[in-house]
Amino acid sequence: MRTGTWTRAAVAGVALALAPTAWMYAASARRRFGAAEVPERPVAIVLGAAAWPDGPSPLLARRLDLAAELLRSGKVRALLVSGDNRRESGFETDVMTDHLVRQGVPEEAITADPAGYRTWESCVRARGAYGVTAATVVTQSFHLPRAVTLCRAVGVDAVGVGDPSLARRSRSTGYGYLRELGANARAVCDVVRWLSRRS
Repeated sequence: MRTGTWTRAAVAGVALALAPTAWMYAASARRRFGAAEVPERPVAIVLGAAAWPDGPSPLLARRLDLAAELLRSGKVRALLVSGDNRRESGFETDVMTDHLVRQGVPEEAITADPAGYRTWESCVRARGAYGVTAATVVTQSFHLPRAVTLCRAVGVDAVGVGDPSLARRSRSTGYGYLRELGANARAVCDVVRWLSRRS
């Protein structure tokens, strides 16, 4: 194979790999906001992350603190914490609820979805199991395009607020964005399968 053919094949491969991520960013382009600018929604969907025996991981704690800020400012009226509440995952939603209560969030303002094992399942269950039709999704900034796009795909009028703090930690940020490349490809497959079952 000649050099030019190899080059074209490589470019095509890169374009194909980046296409799902490009879709996520395009689909959520006007739906990602800062905490002060985000439109009001009835509920915030707070996506789970690693939970430790003594509390949430720093990444998860920042999501929860951001959600509490949205509640206090009147941007949302309730919180749906969605994560993996199995023992082997550290009882994520129990940890999330406890942290929010310690931050002064009324327990009656919190609903826990213990079976949000992945972002896709959190979105599907928010719509189907909890009747959410409009929400603000709260997660890290690198994760936000996928989270907002998936929730919109299942019928939730979603906007999102991302925690930008990892931008100051280049190694963690780089890993997060690289991980999203694979996760975005899987997310496209999730949406296609879901739509095909409904057609």
